[in-house]
Amino acid sequence: MVEQTFSSSGTGPGIARGAVAALADEPLDWRFKAAPPQSWGRSTREWLATGPTLSSLGTPLLTLDGAALDHNVRTMADWCAKAGVALAPHGKTTMAPALWQAQLDAGSHGITLANLPQVRVARAFGVQRILLANTLLDPAGLAWLADELAADPDFALLSWVDSVESVRLMDEALRAAGAERPVEVLVELGGPGGRTGARGLDAAVEIAAAVLRAPTLRLAGVGGYEGALAHDASADGLAAVRDYLRELGALHGRLASAYPDGTRPVVSAGGSAYFDLVVEELADLPEAFVVLRSGAYIAHDDGFYRGISPLARDGGQAPFRGALHGWGRVVSRPEPQLALLDVGKRDLPFDEGLPEPQRVRGGAELTGTAARITALNDQHAFLRDAGDLAPIGAVLRLGVSHPCTAFDKWTAIPVLDSADAAEPKVTGLVRTFF
Repeated sequence: MVEQTFSSSGTGPGIARGAVAALADEPLDWRFKAAPPQSWGRSTREWLATGPTLSSLGTPLLTLDGAALDHNVRTMADWCAKAGVALAPHGKTTMAPALWQAQLDAGSHGITLANLPQVRVARAFGVQRILLANTLLDPAGLAWLADELAADPDFALLSWVDSVESVRLMDEALRAAGAERPVEVLVELGGPGGRTGARGLDAAVEIAAAVLRAPTLRLAGVGGYEGALAHDASADGLAAVRDYLRELGALHGRLASAYPDGTRPVVSAGGSAYFDLVVEELADLPEAFVVLRSGAYIAHDDGFYRGISPLARDGGQAPFRGALHGWGRVVSRPEPQLALLDVGKRDLPFDEGLPEPQRVRGGAELTGTAARITALNDQHAFLRDAGDLAPIGAVLRLGVSHPCTAFDKWTAIPVLDSADAAEPKVTGLVRTFF
């Protein structure tokens, strides 16, 4: 049987669909904070058959809008197809195999992950093509990976290296483990003030030469993360991203003659903020298999990504839609213009902006009013200037910013048919594994 490489087309659906489907048979109980007591003792499938609605769920709560999720998955898949690039969405955003399956079904080439525990989750659900956007140096982890590759010729994994020393340590650990298949690696290029990655083309070329000398490794391409070099869509930020991407393209050119025969070299970049620039600068590189790794787009947000997403910046016809909503109940109004909600840092993200009040369930629209969340405690949100629009007992819908720090707070997230409906129906329950 032919052993797959990451850039080959592979076979099968890319994930074990039966393992994902089996999640619906998992019994619900008190361990899932979104699951109401009426669901306890039932499987997810049985509970959904009872026709639950948003009203049957308590607070605090995080939900997903099913229509927005579907829209975002289709929109990104269509955008990548039109641009002529592959997509391996970053699975760390959701750590939800059911959502990974939706992305793969829409045409994604594989799934990107950030560390070995995440890779093990993916392998438990049969993910076939994994891009590990990190350097793996743990000897025990490399031994496990060597066994996985030996046992499954349809499994392909790409890792990163950014120093000659990391190449040496990987090769040493894989030799000790008796690795039968070489581990494919990308030479990671960084930038001044950025995160990991070789600083400069000469250093990156030296790393590639070390990979070619290591029998347990296989040089598969180049990669990096442009999002570490800018945090906004200012002219200076976009220029810094373009300069970095052009250097990454130049590295691809310098290594063109170095790859083993039959290799279609991977060039990978692209978070959810600048994937348009990645395509503009890298999509036409000769012989390159360009892979985007955008992940946050699937849920998008009502904060950071809403402002910086390429489909917002260029006035696209089908921008992504915020699919995540927090729900909190007013439990105290100690001052006329201060209300406290029963939702806090343990429930909603706050690292890239505080939640925004959008509406009162069955009551007033808050978007465009003076109402705002000014702080989060562990279990409370401080709502100011909503006044009588948010009386004690009212349930508020909140938009959130930065989905990457939302999913990890919930082991099971209810999916609504539409968060805008008068009485949203619960149509699914997304399991996460962090």
